[in-house]
Amino acid sequence: MTTSHAPLGSSNDALARAIELLSAGDWQAAHTIVQQEKSALGSWLHGIVHLLEGDLDNAQGWYRRADRAFPGPGAIREEIAAARTALDGPA
Repeated sequence: MTTSHAPLGSSNDALARAIELLSAGDWQAAHTIVQQEKSALGSWLHGIVHLLEGDLDNAQGWYRRADRAFPGPGAIREEIAAARTALDGPA
C-alpha cells in the first residue's frame, strides 16, 4: 500500500490514499479523490464517503453503482477494511 506521502500517479495510488483518508475520518478529502474515479472500487469508496458524512440516500446510490449490498452506517470500519483488502489483493 502507498504511504500518505506517495504521489498520486495512478488510480490505485489515488484509491489507496482515499482509503487512508477514510480510515482517518477525513471524508471531505477522500471525496475529492473518489469524485474523479469511475471504477467499481471508486464507487464503493464514494459510498463509504457518504456513509461517513451521514448522507445515507446518496451512499445507497453509490453502493448500487458499485454493485454492492448496502451495509448501513454501522459497518463503516468493516467496509473500509474490506475496500483496503480489495485494493491490495490477497495476502
